[in-house]
Amino acid sequence: MEPLLKVLRHWGAPAAAVLFFTLWCVAEAGRMGPGLDTWPGTLPLILTTAAIAVAAWKPYVSLGFTAGLLAGQLGHAIPAMYDNDWAIYLGAFVALGFIQWTARRRTRFIAAGAATVFAATMTFLMLSWRYGAGVGWFPPLYMGDRWTFRAFGWQLFALLAVIAGACAAVGLALALYEERGSLFRARTIAQTSLREAEVDLIVEQERTRIGRDLHDVLAHSLAVIAAQADGTRYLSKDQPRAVLNALENIATSARSALVDAQRVIEGVHDDGAVTPQPRLGDVGPLVARMQDSLAIEESESGAPAGLSAGQELAVFRIIQECLTNALKHGGRGTAVRLHLDWSGPGLTLHVASGIPATADNSDPAADTRVGRGLPGMRERAHLAGGWMTAGPDGEQYRVTVFVPYGTRIVDAAAVTSAGPDLVPAGRPAARPETPLVEAGDRG
Repeated sequence: MEPLLKVLRHWGAPAAAVLFFTLWCVAEAGRMGPGLDTWPGTLPLILTTAAIAVAAWKPYVSLGFTAGLLAGQLGHAIPAMYDNDWAIYLGAFVALGFIQWTARRRTRFIAAGAATVFAATMTFLMLSWRYGAGVGWFPPLYMGDRWTFRAFGWQLFALLAVIAGACAAVGLALALYEERGSLFRARTIAQTSLREAEVDLIVEQERTRIGRDLHDVLAHSLAVIAAQADGTRYLSKDQPRAVLNALENIATSARSALVDAQRVIEGVHDDGAVTPQPRLGDVGPLVARMQDSLAIEESESGAPAGLSAGQELAVFRIIQECLTNALKHGGRGTAVRLHLDWSGPGLTLHVASGIPATADNSDPAADTRVGRGLPGMRERAHLAGGWMTAGPDGEQYRVTVFVPYGTRIVDAAAVTSAGPDLVPAGRPAARPETPLVEAGDRG
């Protein structure tokens, strides 16, 4: 049904116009005289046929053809209808039906109003003695138009109005049927999209759950491995150098694997692909983007050394969080000093930002900013094998992060001669308040 209506919507009006014209020519063949050029109904038939033909494409032009026909008959420029060809007027109502089917809401109302005026004008032309060879449709009653309209006007107008209403109702019914089909199709598409979105949501939730479970398992297991390897290395000073190297490699590899696992879990797309994660080389573009909002002074000392991919990601995220916090708590134009120190056994990051004058530094609660930013940065630093401190320092808020360089070979002889208090190369000195097995406590 829908394909047929789609064809009729575009070609139904021209086809109806051809059929209308053809049937009139066949029906009036014996009463047209020598031909169409001498028949008085030729011009009304042509104008009405044109009104039907363009009704679906140009509704206002269609109404214009009907209005032109009636205006021409009122001005005696076009012959009036006789009792055998008055039905040509009905073509205007056929055009009204196509307009009600295909036009917009506003045009439909205009067409309905115009059809009412057309019906009244047709009633006047058909009943007035001034038209139809001077006698109208009735024998000369010599009583004028007033009596004729009073006796027959409402009857004829009602008949024309009923015919126009029937044609308009058919057009509106077709329009409502098409709209109903469109709503059903839209509902089907919406239901399908909703089901697909629900499936995607379930899959995403499952991926998130798996990612969290995987992170928790790896965080606990690898942190325990790193802590036990470090503890054994410190307590086993008399072991051969190869054993100490192996223990250090185990601890470093465990921490690096944990950071890399977190990096992969964070970078998974909805389609399962892994997005490239930022590295230290992306710090420059990040600072450049933030220069519009913050007054950032960037500096660096020492010769840059190699960090693992997970460590570089941790440093980038920490810098990003520091700049975000500075903008959030200090506002636009806040002065921020960013310094990377490569001169020690690892990378030391210093970030200092101005504290707003309205901040109350005497409040102990101000020492820790609300949110998950600081715990997240501290966790990243720990997973990278280092540590982090943060807090107000006078008129500035300082964040210090230490991330050790990659795996170093431990000198067993140095460990043996230095005693149990020596911290092997490549391992940062733990802060006094940080227990040795802190990484294991995360599980």
